[in-house]
Amino acid sequence: MKKVMFWGVVALFALILAAGAAQMMKTPKPDAADFYTFITKTEPYQKWALWPGHEAMHPGVSPHGAFLKIYVNKPAHEAIVKKMKVMPDGAIIVKENYADDQKTLVALTPMYKVKGFNPEAGDWWWAEYGPQGEPKASGKVQMCIDCHAKVKASDYLVTWSK
Repeated sequence: MKKVMFWGVVALFALILAAGAAQMMKTPKPDAADFYTFITKTEPYQKWALWPGHEAMHPGVSPHGAFLKIYVNKPAHEAIVKKMKVMPDGAIIVKENYADDQKTLVALTPMYKVKGFNPEAGDWWWAEYGPQGEPKASGKVQMCIDCHAKVKASDYLVTWSK
């Protein structure tokens, strides 16, 4: 009887650990609606670290806003800190694009590294959302690919190319 209880407790503990690990490993689908829910509700991006060296609003360039804030999830942050040459699968970068330094948000422009999604463009999934979260573009966004292809050697990351 004691052995059965012991193994029952062990099995229950293993299930709890597995469920916790699965929750921690959750990544969004490369889908505009699912991704937006993930970065705003499941794992709110505003609780993530800011890109090291860009810890405040800073000037941006076209096609992004006049000012930017760049948030990175844990895998992306670790890659930056470790000075890796390529972002890992699951890395997410979210840019808040502002019209001015008065915090008039005009768009969110995330990048999401999804293994096998788009090998021709570094496996990045791109999106643009309006200030209320309405999707403007997502997936293999040609405008994003064309611009970021200029820094292909830095894993399509403009910030890394500087």
